[in-house]
Amino acid sequence: MTTLNDLPSAKVEMLIRKSVEEVFEAFIDPAITTKFWFTKSSGKLETGKTVKWDWEMYGVSATLVVKEVEINKRIFIHFENNTTAEWIFTPRAENETLVTIINTGFTGDRDSIVEQVIDSTGGYTIVLSGLKALLEHNIVLNLVADKAPDANVNY
Repeated sequence: MTTLNDLPSAKVEMLIRKSVEEVFEAFIDPAITTKFWFTKSSGKLETGKTVKWDWEMYGVSATLVVKEVEINKRIFIHFENNTTAEWIFTPRAENETLVTIINTGFTGDRDSIVEQVIDSTGGYTIVLSGLKALLEHNIVLNLVADKAPDANVNY
């Protein structure tokens, strides 16, 4: 039998073949982020700011506090459900950026925590895939909206 000694976290990574400046901007500027993730935002991600993200197709939103923004390096946010997410931007070769997203702070019983980690891992993988298609090929894949079409309130 396997036991969890530490609470699990979700971690996803993807190489985006664009400059770190362009990839970083895609996450802090809702004019770009709304093309691959949420549909509406109350503002840009800036240290100390409270921001609301909406997924209008599902009728849900999330409020978060931006704890830290290090330009072109890192974003750290705290969600209203007490989870945190950290984006780390690592430049690679010219016009290549490795994006790492780490989501922590899941609560509940073990089964619930594992389910949250799995959902988060899948969700952030979809987000990074949509970002890659947008920045590298200028294609909007609608991955987030199409992930759960039966939950979409706009159909």
